[in-house]
Amino acid sequence: MMQSFTQLDAVAAPLDRANVDTDQIVPALYLQKPRSDDFGNYLFRDVRHDAQGRRRPDFVLNEPAYAQARILVAGPNFGCGSSREHAVWALSDGGFRVVIAPSFGDIFSSNALKNGLLPVQLPAEVVQDMLAALIARPGSRMSVDLEAQVVKGPGERSTPFSIDPFARHCLLEGLDEIDFTLTQRAHIEAYEAREAVA
Repeated sequence: MMQSFTQLDAVAAPLDRANVDTDQIVPALYLQKPRSDDFGNYLFRDVRHDAQGRRRPDFVLNEPAYAQARILVAGPNFGCGSSREHAVWALSDGGFRVVIAPSFGDIFSSNALKNGLLPVQLPAEVVQDMLAALIARPGSRMSVDLEAQVVKGPGERSTPFSIDPFARHCLLEGLDEIDFTLTQRAHIEAYEAREAVA
């Protein structure tokens, strides 16, 4: 059963880059690791570190102000590229519950929703304003309310967002697809009983 999501108030990190693909989010080198591993250790590994393995001081997630960030605000086409679920695991294991961007790779977005990571798509100009405000004030907080479908901040600006109703229900209840199917057991058994008689 995945962790439910209702509301989150947390530090937001600005990743002002377009076309962040799944290879950047988690390099292919780590795809053979078991799911029980902490994929947060591999999050943005190649862009976060130099060739000697030292953390790059200019990469946003290496800055102390974002050590506790749980919301990532990024540029358009976030999560493009391959279909690897590992990218979502790396973000989740790295502490992130929400990614906000103008657009997402379709498969990444689907994988995120199935694994308890909320992808929030907002207009490009709204995201650009958020990025500018977060860059100007490192460590700023934002809030995301899935029940009300509203993002707030940085500052007092509130922006509504849309989400597939089934995905919203599953996130609010902390249900993956198997868990949801199990909640329908009584209906399934009743259907099977009717079919057996017919």
